[in-house]
Amino acid sequence: MSDANRHFVLAAGGTGGHLIPAFALASELAQRGHHVALITDERGANIPGKPDFLPAHVLPAGRFGKNPFGWIASVRAVTEGRQMALRLFESFEPTAVVGFGGYPALPALLAATSVGIPSVLHEQNAVLGRVNRLLAGRVQAIATAYPDVQRLKGKYADKVHLVGNPVRASVLALRDEPFPAFSEDGLLRVLVTGGSQGARILSEVVPDGLSMLQPALRERLQVTQQCRPEDLDTVRELYRSHGIPAELGTYFEDMDARLADAHLFIGRAGASTIAELTAVGRPAILIPLPIATDDHQTYNAREVVKAGGARAIRQPDFTPTQIAKQIQAMAQRPETLATAAHAAWNCGRPRAAIDLADLVESFGGNELMDVIRVGKGATRASVQNETAAQGSAKEIGL
Repeated sequence: MSDANRHFVLAAGGTGGHLIPAFALASELAQRGHHVALITDERGANIPGKPDFLPAHVLPAGRFGKNPFGWIASVRAVTEGRQMALRLFESFEPTAVVGFGGYPALPALLAATSVGIPSVLHEQNAVLGRVNRLLAGRVQAIATAYPDVQRLKGKYADKVHLVGNPVRASVLALRDEPFPAFSEDGLLRVLVTGGSQGARILSEVVPDGLSMLQPALRERLQVTQQCRPEDLDTVRELYRSHGIPAELGTYFEDMDARLADAHLFIGRAGASTIAELTAVGRPAILIPLPIATDDHQTYNAREVVKAGGARAIRQPDFTPTQIAKQIQAMAQRPETLATAAHAAWNCGRPRAAIDLADLVESFGGNELMDVIRVGKGATRASVQNETAAQGSAKEIGL
């Protein structure tokens, strides 16, 4: 197999948070002339936005929750998925396997590490996920989206590569566009989302919070808000009673354009959300999801908050009064929002897909001696040497 035409397998859980960066990497690798296949679950195989060129293979994968009574069935599912992955590898002959977290990625990575196929993990969040923690000691490289990742052991520092979190090309294309003009008498466009289905607390708090703004600011509002279907009528009536123009929907196909026009974002602190806000450079008020695993959304928000590109409000403190106070502070003067937008932009890592593809390409091809942004000076060549040394790694035990 030539260096210009190699095969790579991407393995990811079936949610957008895992799959958006996987799709971005797949597109970059395909543009470089490589063949790419996806291992995921039923959700991932049918999720909107999957590239047409990317074949999806659905493998069984169990979830290991707090109830040990379900572990036996989960182990059986993972074992079956591992055997299916091995059969796929025999025919596809991947140069490397890249895991993006989530339980559906586990069988593929177990199969790869058991037969010495070079493996890379990509962690989208600022806390290393459960599957990635399980596999961290067996893979050749760990790509991170943040410079500081919780629950990532120091002994793995030599194989940590800071690449960022790849975003959709349509979002990345907005990076060089200027922040939308905002003046003391112009519209203040606010974009409110809470994930693919919206977040009920945003529907409950944001309309009343916006109504508490000083009249000079409230009268200039133009709101776009994503809501749960069952909340639409209630939220629409709230905005109508407050006299605030708002466009509501359960899903916006042109979310890229909405983000491009927005002066201020209000929503959760998921990894893809943070990556897109910092790629484009949009100030935000973030309300981390308190039930997120290991409280990873709180950690996701820290970098951009510290830089001055966003403000974070804990959900117990997320009240109409508090949101009004934060918006008033950020939008009272046009230069304040513009400064926050620039701070968010500076946190962006627009080369994430390119740098991750460079790292993945470094396996199995000619040695490339330049350094991708890594921890403690590790190079592509050193990763290749480690690959050879770990080629006979034992299968991970559950």
